Amino acid sequence: MNFSRFEILSFDCYGTLIDWEAGIFAALRPILAAHQKPVSDSALLALYGELEAEAEAGNFRAYREVLQSVVRGFGERLGFTPTPAEARSLPESLANWQPFADTVESLRTLKGRYRLAIISNVDDDLFATTAAKLGVEFDHVITAQQAGAYKPALAIFNLAKQRINVAAERWLHVGQSVYHDVVPAKSLGLSTVWVNRPSPRAGLGAVKAALGVPDLEVSSMKELAEMAT
Repeated sequence: MNFSRFEILSFDCYGTLIDWEAGIFAALRPILAAHQKPVSDSALLALYGELEAEAEAGNFRAYREVLQSVVRGFGERLGFTPTPAEARSLPESLANWQPFADTVESLRTLKGRYRLAIISNVDDDLFATTAAKLGVEFDHVITAQQAGAYKPALAIFNLAKQRINVAAERWLHVGQSVYHDVVPAKSLGLSTVWVNRPSPRAGLGAVKAALGVPDLEVSSMKELAEMAT
């Protein structure tokens, strides 16, 4: 990939920059244990990806509500009724989700050469709890709340396109999810990087399966930063 042609790099946040699998496990494992519902890590991530996609596909609602719906969905699928506090615990835990070990240094390296943006399926206030952990100031932050739609819907990417205002060939989009990021970004003519981080559910993590071919695949943000600078 010829990185010299790019002016701006946009990033998915949760799963790409933030270790959301660790956050998901930390929030859901105690709930499943309390209701005596043993589930493998891979099966938990698969069910999470399915339930989250279902919750985001209907009429738009806040991401806090999406995450509560995911917890209730686990209960429906596995045969238990989560308490209201248990349903709230997943969105409330997001403030404690941490960056991957390579995220901050990689972003700082990339910031020295490119403008940076976030395009994330999240509420503004929830992202605010994450932003300080990422170690750089982003030139643009586009959220599902602002767009009234969740990736892979093109509405959030079209809002980003208006805000970023740069030719497609000068813009590189980076994400962990082929379903949420690679497929829609490529449909708009953007070059894409798939950050295929290690996961108990290899190649997918906590997202739906999708057919898409990124322009570049890397295993970490560190690998991307080394290639791009």
